[in-house]
Amino acid sequence: MAEAKGVAEAGRVAKHIILAKFKEDVSAEEIQQLIKGYANLVNLIPPMKSFRWGTDAGIENLTEGYTHVFESTFETTQGIAEYVAHPAHIEYSNLLAPALEKVLAMDYQSDIVQL
Repeated sequence: MAEAKGVAEAGRVAKHIILAKFKEDVSAEEIQQLIKGYANLVNLIPPMKSFRWGTDAGIENLTEGYTHVFESTFETTQGIAEYVAHPAHIEYSNLLAPALEKVLAMDYQSDIVQL
């Protein structure tokens, strides 16, 4: 996980979720370099507070072919909008997009359920 100093993920936050499937000709080393580049955006784009990623654990078999998930945390959905428009994100996206066979993005504001 990459995380900005002093940021707690308690309470209500905004999330930017990417599901991705890399093209078959993209090597594991290239994927790792792309993931490191994604994680480094935390250091370049102030509204981005943390980044986590993982691969499908294969439990439910409902992935529709997606293999990787990338999760970025922001304080607000406005922070996501600033991130998407940031030159560092645009530059990184131009590196990532050609390596992907398919991608799905979703942004949301999280809520805590009071029981």
